[in-house]
Amino acid sequence: MSTGETMRAAPPRRSGRPLVFGLTIIAVLALLFGVPWWTLVGADARWPALVVIAGTILFAGALVAFPALMYMGHGRRHRDWAARAGDTILGVIWVMFAWAVLGNVLRLALAVAGVADPGRSRIVAAATAAVSLLLVLWGYAEAMRVPRIKRVDVTIPRLGAGLDGVRVVLLTDTHYGPINRARWSAGVVAAVNDLDADIVCHTGDIADGTVAERREQAAPLGDVRARLARTYVTGNHEYFGEAEGWLDHMRELGWEPLHNRHIVVERGGSRLVVAGVDDATAASSGRPGHHADHAAALADADPGLPVLLLAHQPKQIGAAVEHGVDLQISGHTHGGQIWPFHFLVRLDQPVVHGLSRHGGRTQLYTSRGTGFWGPPLRVFAPSEITVLTLRSA
Repeated sequence: MSTGETMRAAPPRRSGRPLVFGLTIIAVLALLFGVPWWTLVGADARWPALVVIAGTILFAGALVAFPALMYMGHGRRHRDWAARAGDTILGVIWVMFAWAVLGNVLRLALAVAGVADPGRSRIVAAATAAVSLLLVLWGYAEAMRVPRIKRVDVTIPRLGAGLDGVRVVLLTDTHYGPINRARWSAGVVAAVNDLDADIVCHTGDIADGTVAERREQAAPLGDVRARLARTYVTGNHEYFGEAEGWLDHMRELGWEPLHNRHIVVERGGSRLVVAGVDDATAASSGRPGHHADHAAALADADPGLPVLLLAHQPKQIGAAVEHGVDLQISGHTHGGQIWPFHFLVRLDQPVVHGLSRHGGRTQLYTSRGTGFWGPPLRVFAPSEITVLTLRSA
């Protein structure tokens, strides 16, 4: 190279990830809104032109409004009215999408049976619309009701006789949020207090928003009664807002925040370690001192005592097994919340709901959740207040 030539640095390579992500979102939204539109409006049902135009405008308007509403509602602006509208659209269109897919299976069956269009498409459209409407109305009622009580016996071989029959009440995923559910919260607390609990646990996702925004809805938690302890750990949604603020507020309400720490409860001469770890997403939140640390949570605990561990996500069970935990209690999955979303949840979590065993000692109970996130719907995934009765061998 001659001295007169200049060397130029190669331009930085641009990542194609934002483009791929954007195209993926567009494709998902096109399917989510497009399949119901085609099933109800666009197929060969030969509806009057006015019906086709009105239906197309409705779906197109919802498709355009949805991203903006979600951004305003769940982004930095945090507009509750936008969140309510966007979440409702999401829930309704998901139900319609799922049943439109099944409706098109019905279309094939009708075709095999010799039913021709436009009758075939009209039957499919009517069935899809009717089932979707019924499930949306029923799902809303299920989401807004005080959860049913679910009772589960869990045998813990290392549990001392004095703690046999101890009642642990599990709340999780209350998600106090854009819809003011202060009365619902009071109803949940009343139901918990009727259970005469020894220990009450909240395994995170307490709210979507700050303490200042959700204080009224969380206030009834201060009235929860428990003989031995009231304990709380953070969920992933705390790290979208102010995790430290919720830890402090729960302490003010009289709860024990188990921020990678434990307490020991005793009854009848027998003792139980009740430990808690931060959510699995805490480490990536950028908040100093927040990460799931099982070693710190169990530091100085008597290794001969049984351990009840609060951890928000079921997939934290691997570390619980490594540290000899007897029972982990979790939430996060909502049981899928709106069928058939549980199939997608199962791709990320080892369990969707219920009691399961992991390794030689450790058991995991995963709750469907006490509240709901986003869409105010629960379809084939009922909420629960769980009573875990611990039994010695």
